[in-house]
Amino acid sequence: MKIVLLGYMASGKSAIGSVLANKLKIQFMDLDAYIEEKEQLSIATIFEKKGEIYFRKIEGDYLLELLNLKKDIVLSVGGGTPCYGRNMKLIETNSISFYLKASIQTIFERLQSNKSQRPLVASIDKENLKEYIAKHLFERVAFYEKAKHTILVDKKNIFEIVNEIKRLL
Repeated sequence: MKIVLLGYMASGKSAIGSVLANKLKIQFMDLDAYIEEKEQLSIATIFEKKGEIYFRKIEGDYLLELLNLKKDIVLSVGGGTPCYGRNMKLIETNSISFYLKASIQTIFERLQSNKSQRPLVASIDKENLKEYIAKHLFERVAFYEKAKHTILVDKKNIFEIVNEIKRLL
């Protein structure tokens, strides 16, 4: 069984994925961390030195690699992963997918506290951040909504969300 968590940055994919995997007694994997390990470079450095086209290509290759593992995993993918190449089709056909749907306000509030760790938004000032999130989310939501299940994450704690996912499995 492969469980894939997708959604916009700061929707809780990694935090929820880690707790879910622990509850299910299976391994948690984060696609971005896996890419960094395989490439021996941070995501930001890959973007900077090799470009987004290179990154999106290897992202798809590593996604397929993880979906083909012969073991059960909970996998969180980057916010852009479902939107490129054949990635969403791979997720749809090889896993049980969950879209962790957070409102623009929730994402905005969460990004305020750790913006510097997010290369895509680190340089965006607070006044423009909400508009950036809204535009980006609008572009990506059609891909996210192809997930088998949608979980609303606003005003819920990690354990409520994990229990909701477990009920749907």
